[in-house]
Amino acid sequence: MKKTLVFLIVFALAMLLGWQVFEKATAEKSGFNRRRGPVALAVEIQPVNIITIHNIGEFTGTLVPLSEYVVAPKISGRVEKIPVNIGDLVQGGQLVAVLDDEEFQQQVIQAEAELEVSRANLMERQNARDNAAREYDRTVALRQKKIVSESQLDAVQSELNAQEAKLRVAYAQVSQKEAALKTANIRLNYAQIGLPEKNASEIMVVGERFVDEGELLTVNKPIVSILSIGKLIAVINVIERDYPKVIVGLPAKISTDAYPGKIFSGNVIRIAPMIKEKSREARVEIEISNAAQLLKPGMFVRVKIEFEQRENTTVVPVSALVKRDGERGVFMADFDSNSAKFIPVTVGIESGGMAEVITPRLSGNVVTLGHHLLEDGAPIILPGAAPAEGGRPSGKPAGPEQGKKRPNGGKS
Repeated sequence: MKKTLVFLIVFALAMLLGWQVFEKATAEKSGFNRRRGPVALAVEIQPVNIITIHNIGEFTGTLVPLSEYVVAPKISGRVEKIPVNIGDLVQGGQLVAVLDDEEFQQQVIQAEAELEVSRANLMERQNARDNAAREYDRTVALRQKKIVSESQLDAVQSELNAQEAKLRVAYAQVSQKEAALKTANIRLNYAQIGLPEKNASEIMVVGERFVDEGELLTVNKPIVSILSIGKLIAVINVIERDYPKVIVGLPAKISTDAYPGKIFSGNVIRIAPMIKEKSREARVEIEISNAAQLLKPGMFVRVKIEFEQRENTTVVPVSALVKRDGERGVFMADFDSNSAKFIPVTVGIESGGMAEVITPRLSGNVVTLGHHLLEDGAPIILPGAAPAEGGRPSGKPAGPEQGKKRPNGGKS
């Protein structure tokens, strides 16, 4: 019984001692935290600037020729000659292929012979009609003298009418044979396949060649493709957000991997009147002068279009923009209190790593690095400033010798 009582007394004393030690430790930790306060964060800052900012849209696209068409025969036949090949410069009216035309030459000869026969028949009909007309005139004169009967006059008149009808048929046959000859000549000319007449200053080249000499062609089988490359079209696709900003006539700057560092100029010439439902993009075409023929159809290009520019605009680095409680803003560095103050802003143009601040009017320095951990009024350590004891910044930039020991162990 005595042992149990002694054990309980010792246990109670141990618990009391432990509780006192715990309370003392808790009190010391709480006092330390109160003395230390919020921890200052090291940040980087950049000044708010006033510059001219450009609203530039950047797009990618493909070059296509100003015009492109395929040359194909209107008749079937065997290819005798193709005087052009891939990459050759060509002009309007130039011959690009010759088909075997022997059959068509024979058709022309036959049409000419048939025309001559029709013309001879026409002359015969004209003579027959003239004879019938003279006979009719004599019969009329004899009828007036009561020498011939009325029935004889009617028979002569009928013969005259028949000869006039045959004459009209002969004229029609001549016209028909003339048309047949013209058709035969046209088909003969189809064996000489040339380019349509176009502006002489237009630069055209053979893009592809699809057949070789000796090959048998059918109607409309492609022979070569012709590209107009004196001017090229850069085709880009613009999303809904940028679509209202694109206007016909806007200048554009074009670059391509084929010529690093070289910029080509162009202008917006066409804008699609609709946005495609699947991609939510609209086609925009930019015309580029290509007199030097450096650019080629099919090249991948990068296009920059300047929508607008604003002068004397307040800007901050895009990296300074953050969101707090759903509001977009920046942290302004306060050098007096060494703290960061969150300022909600209205952002306009973003370009070249800078963002336009429409409202409010800002001046000073903004935090560009380390702000992801900041809250409004949080202490900060500015570049070149040494933190003071207790975690608060000292507010004084460290000098070149501050914090360095002398060779003898002392401090400056």
